[in-house]
Amino acid sequence: MIGLIQRTASASVSIEGRRVAEIGAGMLVLVGFTRDDAERCLDRFVERLLNYRLFPDDAGRMNRSLRDVEGELLLVPQFTLAADTNAGNRPSFTPAAPPDRGRILFEALHRRLHDAWPASAFGVFGADMRVALVNDGPVTFWVEVVSVDPDSGAAGNAGA
Repeated sequence: MIGLIQRTASASVSIEGRRVAEIGAGMLVLVGFTRDDAERCLDRFVERLLNYRLFPDDAGRMNRSLRDVEGELLLVPQFTLAADTNAGNRPSFTPAAPPDRGRILFEALHRRLHDAWPASAFGVFGADMRVALVNDGPVTFWVEVVSVDPDSGAAGNAGA
C-alpha cells in the first residue's frame, strides 16, 4: 500500500459541495492499494503513519511524529497512486487493487486508524471528492508498505 503524506496546517474533503471531513495541523494521507496488498499489513501502515517523523522539534529538525505533536490525520482513498506510469502518456491501473478489494482494505484501514488515533477524519471510498490542503512546509513524503509472503519472505501476491 502506498501513502502520500503531506504535513498540513489544515485540510478538508468535500463531496457535492458539502464538507465531510476536515482537520487542522497534522497530516493528509492519500492512500492507494495494489493488487498484492494484504490486510495483515494494515497495522504496520498505521504505525508508520503515526510514528513518521515529519514535524519539527525545538531545533527545527523533523524529529517529531503525529503522536508527539498530537496532530490530526485525514485519510483519503486515491487509487491513482497505484498506477503504472512507466510507459506512454496514459497511466495503467493494472497494478491497482480492484475496486471491491480496495474498498475492503480502505474500510479495514479506517477502523484500525480510528481505533489507534481518534483525531482522524476520512474521505469516502469511491466518491468524487474535492480535497483542499494547506501544505505546511511544504513537506510531502511517499511511504510504502509492501506485502510479504510469510512463507517465502518474498514480496508480492500475499493475499489477505
